[in-house]
Parts: sequence; C-alpha cells; structure tokens
Amino acid sequence: MKDDAAQPKGNDKKKVNGRVTMRDIARRAGCSQPTVSFVLNNNETAKISEQTRARVLDAARELGYKAVSLPSKTQGKNPGYIDGPIAFVIDTLATSPEGVHAYDGVLEAVKATGNVVLLAETRNDPVLEPKTLQYFIDQRVSAIIYACVFTRQVELPEVLRETDIPVFLLNCYSDDMSRPAVVPGEVAGGHTATNALINAGHTDIGVITGEPFMECASGRLTGYRNALVSADLPFREELVIEGNWLPSSGFEGTKKLMALPKPPTAIFCQNDRMAVGCFEALKEMGLSIPEDVSVIGYDDDEIARHLSPPLTSMNLADRSMGRWVIDQLFHGALGNNRHPLTKLECELIERDSIAAPKRSAAPAGG
Repeated sequence: MKDDAAQPKGNDKKKVNGRVTMRDIARRAGCSQPTVSFVLNNNETAKISEQTRARVLDAARELGYKAVSLPSKTQGKNPGYIDGPIAFVIDTLATSPEGVHAYDGVLEAVKATGNVVLLAETRNDPVLEPKTLQYFIDQRVSAIIYACVFTRQVELPEVLRETDIPVFLLNCYSDDMSRPAVVPGEVAGGHTATNALINAGHTDIGVITGEPFMECASGRLTGYRNALVSADLPFREELVIEGNWLPSSGFEGTKKLMALPKPPTAIFCQNDRMAVGCFEALKEMGLSIPEDVSVIGYDDDEIARHLSPPLTSMNLADRSMGRWVIDQLFHGALGNNRHPLTKLECELIERDSIAAPKRSAAPAGG
C-alpha cells in the first residue's frame, strides 16, 4: 500500500461535538482516514513512511485525540454477553455515506472492547431482512443494531420484538419505544442552520428542501420556520422550494429563488449536494458567495470543505449515533421497558460561505 497523497486540511472552525475523530486528524495531517487508522493502531502491514507516521502522531497530539474508553468486559455484565460479536444490520449502505459513517462510529467505539462487529445489508427486502436477523439471533450475538439510512418510524420486526438479545435502533424508532433508539435532532438542526444566517444579518432567507415525505426534510423545515419566529421574521411561502437532495434540484431551486421580485440574500440547502448545485447556479448568474448570497448546507459531506468558498454546513450526528449505541450497550440500562427517544445534536461547522448581506441579492444585470 502506498502512502496517501496529501489532501487539503480543510477550513473547519469548530470540531464536531468537541470530540476529536480520526477524520479530524486526517485533515490536520493531510492524509486519508485509513492512513490515520493504520498509524494509531500501530499496524505495520501497510508501508507508510516514517514522515507520514510522525505527521499523524503530531496531529493527534495537537488535537488531543483520545481513544474511546469503555469499562472492562466483565464490569457489571455477563462476560459471555460482552465477549460476543455485535450485529449491525442496515437497510441500505452502499448508496449513502450516512450509513457508513454510523458504522464507523460503532467501530471506533468498540475498538477498546475487543468486540467484533458483523455487518449485513438487507435492502428492505421483506424476505432477506427477517432471515438475516434470525441468523444473528441464532448465533447469539451480544447485541443487534437495527439501522436505517433515512430517519423514520419503523414497525419493529417480530424476531426483534421476541428476542432477549439487546436491540438498539439507529436512525429509526418504533411506536412502542420498547427498544433504545437514537436519531439526529433535525428540528434543532434546521433552527441552528437558519439562525446562523439570521445572526449574520439576513432577513430574507430561502430554503431548498429535500423530499417532504422524509422526516429529516420536514424536521429541518420546521426548524427553519421556528428560527424565523424566534427572530420575529415573517415566513414567506415563496422562499421555500422543494428539492430532491440532488445537485440538479439545488441548481434549479436557486434559479427559482433568485428570479423572485424580492430574492433572498441567503439560502439554506437541506443537504450539501443541493448546495453544490446552488453554488453553480449563483456563479452562473455572476453572483459571488458569500458577498452577494450566503449559503449553508447540511450533512457536512466531504465535498463541503472542497467547494470554493468552503461550505458552512451542519454535521449530521451519524458517527455520534454509532458511538451512542455502544455507550448504551456498556453503560445503559437495558431491558424491554419503554425507552425515551434520544435525539443527538447536529452541530454547526463554520467555514466561509456566510457573510453579512451587503445589498439585496439580484441576478447580474437585473
């Protein structure tokens, strides 16, 4: 394996949840996350130069990186239960980074415990899913993490309702709240994103939403409206454009917003991919970001830090959700009683795409 080529360190102004991750170290060291993992785990099977190793270790020390600390395997638990593998079962993994990040969070958190994590993707197949879950139950895994790529309420599969194995719901929840569940705080996240634009001085703020049937889209829109109310700003229906998470809808949505008689001076895109399309549309119209129009995204995808200017975004708490599940497994009160739904904060990652409005935004030549 060759050393990874140096990558831009990014322009992040705030660490996610105040917790240093391998991704933070990779940005500081100018290398990839797998390289950081090899170095910190003292894995010498990869041919990584001493210079790169030193750079990673220096970055880790500078950022104050600490491995996740969990109790000993036998503390307060049945040793066989803790020693067994943990099953991570998700509906879709390959088409979205969110599921991968949540799985990474689980792997980071079990590093200190020695547990093995078994991964399965079910594709929402009504035949494959119960068979997969039953297989893990038959193997007497220590716990099952039942995850969804899109936040939603689920009907807990019968095999999970009946098993005595601890079950955790990640990015989903059941109506009876019989199992511990964790989701991102989307309403609070939408409020924080909109408030970042309000605090910069914007009063005319457009929003390009995801598909409205998705809870994350409706939650972020509710947060947007709540932020306007809190700032005593009027809600303008024409400033809300429905998108579909793709860059093309961000492009078209931005065109519609900027064609309004009173266009916005700031745009909240409900994910970073739509923000990419928004950037392209504004630049095509001869408008500068953030001098003419400020833009904020959501999810903090890798692309956010490589745009010009780097995109301010909301960090989706997917890795934090993975760590939360493992923390509950080792520290939490397990059982089949009702559990409150846990919502984790999505944190603002400030970069350079927001500034105070200098004038009413309008297309070049308008």
